[in-house]
Amino acid sequence: MPKKNDELTETEKSPFEVGDVVGFKIKKDDFTGTIEKGYKNAFLVSFKTDDPDIIDSYHDKTVINWKDLTMIKQAPRPEKVEEEPKEDEPEK
Repeated sequence: MPKKNDELTETEKSPFEVGDVVGFKIKKDDFTGTIEKGYKNAFLVSFKTDDPDIIDSYHDKTVINWKDLTMIKQAPRPEKVEEEPKEDEPEK
């Protein structure tokens, strides 16, 4: 079912954004990575490891549901500036 314009996706409801450093588990091991892209309910996370089995399986990237991530360091957030209506346009 397509989302309505006023509905938020699961990732829009999450506290995470692209650029955040997050913690997660793969095969019961803890890893730290950086969010590169958001999807409907998950994020693409890049990470580094020396484990050859993990490198072979994941190639330093994985997609993880945002509920399985923990925040380590939040990326700077741009300040949201509300636009004032232009003089030519009527207010809504």
